[in-house]
Amino acid sequence: MRILIIEDEFKIADVIASRLKKEQFVVDVFTDGEEGLDNALTNIYDLIILDVMLPKVNGFEILEEIRKEKVESKVIMLTAKSMLEDKLVGFNYGANDYLTKPFHIDELVARVNAQLRTNNAQIANAYLEAGDLKLNIKTAFLLCKTTNESIEVMCKEFLLLEFLIKNVNQVLSKEQIYDKVCIIRKIILQYK
Repeated sequence: MRILIIEDEFKIADVIASRLKKEQFVVDVFTDGEEGLDNALTNIYDLIILDVMLPKVNGFEILEEIRKEKVESKVIMLTAKSMLEDKLVGFNYGANDYLTKPFHIDELVARVNAQLRTNNAQIANAYLEAGDLKLNIKTAFLLCKTTNESIEVMCKEFLLLEFLIKNVNQVLSKEQIYDKVCIIRKIILQYK
């Protein structure tokens, strides 16, 4: 499972990232709203932990934009903004959960796990579908339902297909696809 943390307080971001990595999550951290938003829109995350008071773009604006762009990642707001009005703004913009600072790391991990459990129907299925194509995310086999033929896809192809299928019926710019290809190259280079 892949988690994005958008948090401008380095110590908090580091504590959260370290703990989630121990829990076997893949974690990306960004400390300003602009970079965080860009990554939320160009990468696929199972869950986003999002602060509100961020440099450049605030968390509510990020949340509003990713929901407008049909990003389906679960979102936990993690912020010092504890007023009821702030919580309502977060939920109205599409947050799945809202936790105020100060917080206990065990509670945050429990909330992360609870949010990810709600996606278990899709995960148990382990398939992404678009039109005639069915991609098994556990085995990396691509099936054409019309011809009933399947092929195993390699890492680069799998990541790109996953990105395109998860964004089906959305117009993707050249830049978004190029950014994804660049990220795929970086991932592959890390494992060579």
